[in-house]
Amino acid sequence: MKRRDFLKSATALAAGTAISAPAIFSAAAQSRNETLLIVSESGPNNLDIHGVGTNVPGYEVSWNCYDRLISHEMKTGANGAPYYDRDKFKMELADDMKLGDMSATFKLKKNAKFQDGTPVTAKDVKWSLDRAVSVGGFPTFQMSAGSLTKPEQFVVVDDSTVRVDFARKDRLTIPDLAVIVPCVINSELVKKHATEKDPWGLEYTKQNTAGSGAYKVTGWTPGTEVVMERNDAWVGGKLPAIKKVIWRIVPSAGNRRALLERGDADISYDLPNKDFVELKSNPKLTIVSTPYSNGIQYIGMNVKQPPFDNPKVRQAVAYALPYQKIMDAVLFGLSKPMFGAPADFKTEVAWPQPHKYNTDIAKAKALMAEAGYPNGFETTISFDLGFAGVNEPICVLAQESLAQIGIKCSINKVPGANWRTELNKKTLPLYTNVFSGWLDYPEYFFIWCYHGKNSIFNTMSYQSKTMDAFIDGAVTAAAEGDKASYDKDVIGMVDTAYADMPRIPLFQPYVNVAMQKNVTGYQYWFHRRLDYRTFAKA
Repeated sequence: MKRRDFLKSATALAAGTAISAPAIFSAAAQSRNETLLIVSESGPNNLDIHGVGTNVPGYEVSWNCYDRLISHEMKTGANGAPYYDRDKFKMELADDMKLGDMSATFKLKKNAKFQDGTPVTAKDVKWSLDRAVSVGGFPTFQMSAGSLTKPEQFVVVDDSTVRVDFARKDRLTIPDLAVIVPCVINSELVKKHATEKDPWGLEYTKQNTAGSGAYKVTGWTPGTEVVMERNDAWVGGKLPAIKKVIWRIVPSAGNRRALLERGDADISYDLPNKDFVELKSNPKLTIVSTPYSNGIQYIGMNVKQPPFDNPKVRQAVAYALPYQKIMDAVLFGLSKPMFGAPADFKTEVAWPQPHKYNTDIAKAKALMAEAGYPNGFETTISFDLGFAGVNEPICVLAQESLAQIGIKCSINKVPGANWRTELNKKTLPLYTNVFSGWLDYPEYFFIWCYHGKNSIFNTMSYQSKTMDAFIDGAVTAAAEGDKASYDKDVIGMVDTAYADMPRIPLFQPYVNVAMQKNVTGYQYWFHRRLDYRTFAKA
């Protein structure tokens, strides 16, 4: 694209996209086939995965700017696109992994350096893993999901060797070392910015990357733009073809689509589904649609607070939701229904799978009367404004349908930067959200979303000793290779969830990505975000 054309198109959208002049000139000057221009609805609120309330876009920064000891191999997905292999691992910052009965020993790459040129040592790895299990909140709970809970489990053997001791046999331990959280941080650099009140330097890493990964953040204007440049000294894999990534926040879906269709943007991945369906006929674009691994979009209810502490109210909501309208008017077929299973459907040893509820207003009204709310009640339904393209129409349709059984909902639009914080307060009475488990096992999803032991994503405040026993049993059975017990426990988890219905699955979403035809290298990852390291432009 010519410089004057880029400037012209950018200026035309300036009011809606908040594009800054320096960013325009930077993008225009950089060779277009070495620069990736991404446009999305929302951006990161924190550059550090360990940060308090880091949102989903923040995961993308961390994934590309930090290394982990290991990562996943790729395989071909059902749609023909590369898809991460849950069960196969490759080395990233580590050069070798030796598995023992109750430990794993990692040898670091000898020439690995942080982005400031400092060598990566085993001390950095230990400090980083210590940090992950100590900062609290989401990172620490994520580590505990793989039985990684204490700094004593991470042992420096020598300058280039670190050992991870297992707390118990757990099939989630090794996969948990390949997710975003156990990233390796430049400990000496961050410690220089630590304080007594902030011993892990979270304020510094909120705004600065301090990793050894393939990219580093060189500019960030929250809510407007992130600029990342390639780390030419990266040794975690093949040096990426893309030298510079400009990630621009463009709240208007119409503007994002226009930028794609004109060829001004290379990639967008959160357009309305209607746009993705229509863009599939555009010969200049490639559209890739992949089901979320281990994920659902759902309606959640706070079961500790009236009226949603009443199971019959929750069942009434489940019967009142306009499932098919959501599928038709919001998703345009780009998702898998998680409702309306046949009456004789037998629960499978799998997740996600559909429940048997369907829209039935008469049943919903009867249940409301049985629950003691024949005239309904007033409440609030909340959603993440950072993903308004899907969330807002879901809430509007739910609002209209619930009004038919007397539930009057006001809609609460929570800014994307605040969503995770608000959700984790566990005070929202009614809300829609999406959750996808990074480790693609049923018990992992249920650990996060249904376990009563202070699970951070059990945002319904759901407590059930029966459910906890099934989840704990599945984890133990998986570690011991007891398939019969495992199958029984997984079926018990699903049946209990659908009997108590603290959250109502709507559908299994698809990750939809639109790219220019000359952009190649897209891979689907468990975190659903872009991996810049494999992209290239013809």
